[in-house]
Amino acid sequence: MRQESVVHRVHPALRPYVAAAVGYRHEGLPPGEHLGLPSPFLTVVVPLDEPIELAAHPDPDQAPGRYDALVGGLHTRPARIVHPGRQVGVQLSLTPAGARALLGCPAGALASLDAPLDDVLGQAARDLVDRVRAAPDWPARFAALEQVLLRRAGDDGLRPEVAEAWRLTTAAHGRLRVADVARRVGWSPRHLEQRFRSETGLSPKEAARVARFDVARRALARRVASGRSPDLAGLAAGGGFTDQAHLTREWRSFTGLPPTRWLAAEFGFVQDTRALDAALSEP
Repeated sequence: MRQESVVHRVHPALRPYVAAAVGYRHEGLPPGEHLGLPSPFLTVVVPLDEPIELAAHPDPDQAPGRYDALVGGLHTRPARIVHPGRQVGVQLSLTPAGARALLGCPAGALASLDAPLDDVLGQAARDLVDRVRAAPDWPARFAALEQVLLRRAGDDGLRPEVAEAWRLTTAAHGRLRVADVARRVGWSPRHLEQRFRSETGLSPKEAARVARFDVARRALARRVASGRSPDLAGLAAGGGFTDQAHLTREWRSFTGLPPTRWLAAEFGFVQDTRALDAALSEP
């Protein structure tokens, strides 16, 4: 089995919009499915060979499909990604500001959806895919990607209050009460709910849950990949969950599986999770 994950630090002009850029190569895995899980980021995926195939989307009403490149919005249910035993490509994690600045639409317009990248970017998407696939190595692929994105980058247009509410929610890993976030940005909880959901596609409470789960998921992946015990009770206590039962309920809600079964099913992709964790940890 070959596992390769390459973290790229994006151009300074893109850092408010691209939280992480990771190249990945997984080969020699048993054919099957991989779960695309909720996180505080929109996802752009550019496969380097075969299209990416989704058997199920976060929105159960969306039909399965194959994509030369895709963008996935914020969501609270898993996607099911079919793979033939290998996956090779580049993945970008976009902030809500990045949705407006690079994709030209609010994150809320893509909530729970997986869309062909060319439906969103048009010719720029085709140019991006062609350039990335023609590049001979990872540095050249990231350089080609950045050339297209830098041409796209514009004003994100986010209301300062929404941007701050998102920052507070994610920086606190979902531990701030919605009422406290609303008070800090100077809005009522109801007004925050309306504007926040319209912009991101998630309610403030959903965003807090997703942020807390994302941190716990990456922490669990780090523990297991380094040979340590999962220690779910300790993970729950340190992650802001009421107890281990609360952690397990949230894990089932976001992945469809309890934590230990998720680990067994997704162990071949844990290294990729660690690479993403390293990218998100960069200043």
